[in-house]
Amino acid sequence: MKAGHLSYAECSARERIAALFDAGSFHEWLPPAARVMSPHLAALGVPAAFDDGVAIGRARLGGQRVFVAAQEGQFMGGGVGEVHGAKLVGLFRRALRDRPHAVVLLAESGGVRLHEANAGLIAVSEVMRALLDVRAAGIPTLVLIGGANGCFGGMGIVARCADHLIISDIGRLAMSGPEVIEATHGVEEFDARDRALVWRTTGGKHRYLVGDCDQIVDDDVAAFRAAALGALGALGARRAARGAAADEAVALWQARGVAQAAEVPDLDADRVRALRPDTAAAEAAR
Repeated sequence: MKAGHLSYAECSARERIAALFDAGSFHEWLPPAARVMSPHLAALGVPAAFDDGVAIGRARLGGQRVFVAAQEGQFMGGGVGEVHGAKLVGLFRRALRDRPHAVVLLAESGGVRLHEANAGLIAVSEVMRALLDVRAAGIPTLVLIGGANGCFGGMGIVARCADHLIISDIGRLAMSGPEVIEATHGVEEFDARDRALVWRTTGGKHRYLVGDCDQIVDDDVAAFRAAALGALGALGARRAARGAAADEAVALWQARGVAQAAEVPDLDADRVRALRPDTAAAEAAR
């Protein structure tokens, strides 16, 4: 083990936040002291957590303001319930209002929390829609996967909706977890105890080689931080380039006498045809 190495997989959600982001920069919203807990678990006699298994807030990464969510795999495997999902949705919606440099999700989840069934399924769908809204608004979204529980189920879909996905060589990503496949289709279809099989089909190395993620790193918090910083820079440059290209296109359209040039991206084909001077003149002469 390298000197100063800190295993990402062995860290808790808040330990990851503390080590990944600029020192002392994390400010948590709805911390455990707020006691925002699932209303369903208590009714089932299941122990609850004061933060419902996810920490959300703002921080800085390389001096840049980002919004952060970190799922706690040690609480119900990071499963998403009604409150857990609502905290994630609230984070993304606040990003639309406050426009941070990026939203970073430290994902570790087995998917929907079975104890909350439909409430969890609805929550995951709302998280997905909120993330896509943030992307559409031009705010980069990053997902980091390297926890011991991997990223499965609905959260596996959420992860693939992000702009940039970073996974460790021991991270795992899939729609259905090995145990779920074995339970539904039998051990002949998938032996969840076969660790080599599990990593060959869901592991970070496999996901990287087949193009399901953008970067692969060692199980080291410092490696995740370096990769996230690089991704922020690349995504920012790409967004600036898209903006510059859009501005150049509008300027070109204006120079060619196109009225309402800035509105062109939102117009249908008939209205675009009417904007070109030669087309409009030909139609007027008919």
